Amino acid sequence: MPDKVETSEQRPETAAVSQTGEMAIELIGINKHFGPVHANKDINLKIRRGTVHGIVGENGAGKTTLMSILYGFYTADSGEIKVNGKTAVINDSRHALQLGIGMVHQHFMLVENFTVLENVILGVEDSARLRPSLDRARGELKRLAEEYELNVDPDALIEDLSVGQEQRVEILKALYRGADILILDEPTGVLTPAEADHLFRVLETLRAEGKTIVLITHKLREIMAITDDVSVMRRGEMVATLSTAKTNPEEIAELMVGRRVLLRVEKGEANPGEVRLQVRDLVVKDEFGVERVKGVSFDVRAGEIVGIAGVDGNGQSQLLEAITGMNRPTQGEVWVNGKQITFTGDDGAAVFRRAGVAHVPEDRQEQGLVVQFQQWENAVLGYQDDPRYGTGVFLSLDECKKEAQAHVEKFDVRPPNINLKTSSFSGGNQQKIVLAREMSRDPDVLVVGQPTRGVDIGAIEFIHNQIIAMRDAGKAILLVSVELDEVRSLSDRLLVMFDGHIVGEADPATATEGELGLLMAGVNDKKDAAE
Repeated sequence: MPDKVETSEQRPETAAVSQTGEMAIELIGINKHFGPVHANKDINLKIRRGTVHGIVGENGAGKTTLMSILYGFYTADSGEIKVNGKTAVINDSRHALQLGIGMVHQHFMLVENFTVLENVILGVEDSARLRPSLDRARGELKRLAEEYELNVDPDALIEDLSVGQEQRVEILKALYRGADILILDEPTGVLTPAEADHLFRVLETLRAEGKTIVLITHKLREIMAITDDVSVMRRGEMVATLSTAKTNPEEIAELMVGRRVLLRVEKGEANPGEVRLQVRDLVVKDEFGVERVKGVSFDVRAGEIVGIAGVDGNGQSQLLEAITGMNRPTQGEVWVNGKQITFTGDDGAAVFRRAGVAHVPEDRQEQGLVVQFQQWENAVLGYQDDPRYGTGVFLSLDECKKEAQAHVEKFDVRPPNINLKTSSFSGGNQQKIVLAREMSRDPDVLVVGQPTRGVDIGAIEFIHNQIIAMRDAGKAILLVSVELDEVRSLSDRLLVMFDGHIVGEADPATATEGELGLLMAGVNDKKDAAE
């Protein structure tokens, strides 16, 4: 396969743009260093006006850095940027917006205690008196919401919105500011399948109106479904630009990783042993006193992976928090290795760790890491009282760093710098830091929430293989994922959760997507027939 490929054949809906050859964006010889790390190496990229252009690559390949340069978050060390055929020097995001470039970041940049309307207008108020701005913004926001099916209550507080609604606000912000070029960084990483489908309908509408979309994603299915062209980056370099209609997921994956990648999970038969984790009649309330887990019971045995499928928001998060000590259940019992775990003191998570339960939380940044800590500090976070790291208040920094370095090497964390702040790592590499810390503890039970959320194809393959290896080593694994393909392919037994209940159990090898979809919607044909 050639290293660099460029094609220009287009899908029918973009044929007119193809004939004019008009470019919305041209990046010429872009270079960017962060200390010794060469994040972007002589990048050349052309993005045609009125198309959806995908940018893919492993985590740490330089995708987000490149788009952050285009949006003015970073300044390139060298190179040229052209917007609509004219050379532009983009010093900050305000200048990018003036050029018609908007960006929706992977981690949303919204003020939680502000309303939707206040967030949309923030930074672009048109008067010293705020009321005229709000009145004008309300009318424009209503128009945009109706035109692009981005309906959201303008007076709702951001903290009360779902993740999908927050993303709508981010897109509305960009459109309100007049963006004709919209950059989306991993936009479906935190969306339910229904929300992702809605987003794609929005993108199709934007494209039909002549707007240019740049889509940074690791999900090859999305690339094939929505993009006109796709550019592949690897280790800071641009290795190919392809017409999506003339490529396939296997070719893109190989270009991303530099080797052939399996797009399916390969595993042998499970050999279940003793019950390691027992959950009995568990009830969990959220911070508002609403029951989110309603009498859930199940077992997980050594040497098996039990998956929990379901649309996000049906109690999975609260269930994981209760069985890892992060939240106290209202009632019910959790047993590990035949011993009931009692929730004493404030640090329930430490109690579960000592009992042999390791936990990879759903939200790595909020629950799994302190992103301002260096990588080596996060490598021992939660386990710092282990005698190998010293006694009392004194830590053996040499031992901590030795452990961290071993994690970097085994889990291929990039860049391999244990002294780098964790906030400087890409989302996928942050996930590897958490996985390495928890898997390296030789736990009896591994609880994993959303193992590959926001992770690229090469890292997904690696993470899946590590989970299978843990199972084959006799560990009991509880896996929660909103990615139906993932939870089906990894699990040996599959439970489906709806509205706080386990509504059914299925064999992932034989259950159809339709059958699982009904269960995820709360319809249990077998149970209903029996009643």
